[in-house]
Amino acid sequence: MAIFMDRHDLAATTAEDIAEAHRKDLAVERRYGVRFLTYWYDQHRGTAFCLIDAPDAETAQCVHREAHGFVAGEVVEVALSAVEAFLGRITEPEQKAGQTSVERDAGHRAIMFTDIVSSTEMTSRLGDRMAAELIRAHDAIVRRCLEQCEGREVKHTGDGIMASFVSTRAAVGCAMSIQREFRIFNAGTPEPIHVRIGLDCGEPIEDSRDLFGSTVQLAARLCAAADSDQILVSENIFREHGASELFANATRRDLKGFSKPVLAFECEWTETEPR
Repeated sequence: MAIFMDRHDLAATTAEDIAEAHRKDLAVERRYGVRFLTYWYDQHRGTAFCLIDAPDAETAQCVHREAHGFVAGEVVEVALSAVEAFLGRITEPEQKAGQTSVERDAGHRAIMFTDIVSSTEMTSRLGDRMAAELIRAHDAIVRRCLEQCEGREVKHTGDGIMASFVSTRAAVGCAMSIQREFRIFNAGTPEPIHVRIGLDCGEPIEDSRDLFGSTVQLAARLCAAADSDQILVSENIFREHGASELFANATRRDLKGFSKPVLAFECEWTETEPR
């Protein structure tokens, strides 16, 4: 058995329609030796994603075909660890008080990378032990901000952190809080830490073989392209956030791995309050 995530493009459907389709899947799954673990639905974009434990992708499709006819447009094999890191759950969520049975997580995520500027030079100048202490200070600040903004750490990159957010606004607010926290930290230490941050957002299946593929890649490239103490965000973040006054200096940048110049915006964090 393997774990698959499928994607459905379902324009003109409602949350009730998708909830009913999921119930029909559950009624049929045992006949095919399949288990539907959970699903995500984004009514605004007309997309749904199912997480499925199945012998193969075609068997999972057979359940959809018999149960309700909503066959997925794409099915990819995924690792449970990747799903849990990005989306935060791999089973049906518990229904909260006041929440209806059809209110669902949309599966849309914002991805953030932080990176310590000149970390290699810092290690060479200070030595491994002192550099490790500064990295721990970085981690503590970033993780504190993630907790305050309901962000989820996906992995540590050695000199930075990759994180996932349900809310684009929370992701931007967290990035701004991180830079402000480092400004406070740097004012009281002889060894300042300067970071750069990159943000993008997207849906779980962005690449045929990689969960969150292009979204992760763009966030990482924007982080690498940012200057010291700078936050660079993608056009997706700019459009979804809605507070255009936070963003300035839109430029098209040549980023590694992208065939065309990518439009990036600088987030003005120094004078504005997080939203």
